[in-house]
Amino acid sequence: MTRTTRNPDGPALILACGALASEVIALRDQLGIEENALVLHCLPAELHNRPAQIAPRVDEYLTAHREKYSQVLIGYGDCGTGGALDAVLERHDAERLPHAHCYAFYATNPIFEEITEAEVGSFFVTDFLVKHFDRLIWEGLALDRHPEMLEALFGNYRDLVYLAQTDTPLLRIKAQEAAERLGLNYKFRDVGYGDLASAIAATAGAPRAQANV
Repeated sequence: MTRTTRNPDGPALILACGALASEVIALRDQLGIEENALVLHCLPAELHNRPAQIAPRVDEYLTAHREKYSQVLIGYGDCGTGGALDAVLERHDAERLPHAHCYAFYATNPIFEEITEAEVGSFFVTDFLVKHFDRLIWEGLALDRHPEMLEALFGNYRDLVYLAQTDTPLLRIKAQEAAERLGLNYKFRDVGYGDLASAIAATAGAPRAQANV
């Protein structure tokens, strides 16, 4: 990423999906980056289920705060915005992660493509989505109130693929339970932070090798 002339001496900003907050903080700590040098602000993780709202919310925040920062990394892929997010970022001189969604940048594109080529009907979850499965998926998709929708929403999936950032036994158990509730086969891939690590290191000007990924 290149520094801009808007505020070349200001800190960098990561404006991210709330589902990435723990991972961004962990990577910032591993890289030894001060909070005031790389500022994190998160938008609600619930936008995961409402992608049409992502670009307007990013636009609103950058309109109010862009001038404070030397550079901005948006902690999203396209994430279902259909190019609307990229149009916003062009106006604000900001960049996002060069992937379709978080599953691709955690897994990295080659591994993500390997998984989807093996089973196109793969439903992906991350550490965050496993921890908040009930709120964001079961309740967020109204399956708690309308269980009859399960077949319509997940009938074309075959596998639940857990892309793990941390190999935590309790989260493995919860992910397997989530797969059973959705009627899917359970698959586990320990992918770590993937391309998120190199993006944060590049934004902060830190060597990627310092990140424990």
